Amino acid sequence: MLIRISLIVALVAALAVGVLNFVMVKEKIETTEKHRAEEQAAKEKAQTQLAKTRKDLEKTTVELKETQETLAATKTERDKAVAEAAAQTKRAADLTDRLAKTTTERDEARQKLSAFEATGWTPEKILAADKAIKQAEEALEVANLEKKLLSRELTKTKEELAKLVDPVHIVRLPADLKGKILVADPKWDFVVLDFGEDKNVLLDGELLVNRNGKLVAKVRIQSIQKDRCIANVMPGWKLGEVMEGDQVIPAYPES
Repeated sequence: MLIRISLIVALVAALAVGVLNFVMVKEKIETTEKHRAEEQAAKEKAQTQLAKTRKDLEKTTVELKETQETLAATKTERDKAVAEAAAQTKRAADLTDRLAKTTTERDEARQKLSAFEATGWTPEKILAADKAIKQAEEALEVANLEKKLLSRELTKTKEELAKLVDPVHIVRLPADLKGKILVADPKWDFVVLDFGEDKNVLLDGELLVNRNGKLVAKVRIQSIQKDRCIANVMPGWKLGEVMEGDQVIPAYPES
């Protein structure tokens, strides 16, 4: 009987311990599940917050880029406006200077006009005087030209007369006369020179032909044109072949 009672007590105690353990384990499980649920909720909340933060960051990045672009455009517009303002300022300064200069010129013109009016001259008189001056200048130019022609003809006549009086008369050419041979004909021993009446040359005038400072020949003028003349190579004076480009100077220059 005692053994049976002991077994029953032991069985009851074991059941009590089992029930107690079950209750404690269940409570621990429930606590753990609660913590897991809370952690999951916190994790989901954190992930939601992270997604929102990322979205806000992307939006902020886009807005920052737009702001930077707007700032760059604004800076460009500002620089353009500053440049235009500087240009306008310069134009204004130039206009001010021109205005001052124009005002000075106007005042000077008024003074000159007043002085002119005091002389008694009228525009009609000035025009008439200007016309007369131009006519006088034209007449003087014609007279000078005629004088040159007459002087040239007189010189020719004097030379021809001198030749008649003295068969060995030496024709003298201008001391500053210089030229070159344009054409040389070795067969007929004549040359074409690059000057004529325009340099006051005379028939039978003699010239020395040189090349690189060395005497080549002597020629005598036989025909004269306005800007050309023809000369023959003088016998006994041909020291070498006369060539195009050779230089010529008077053999007997005027003193």
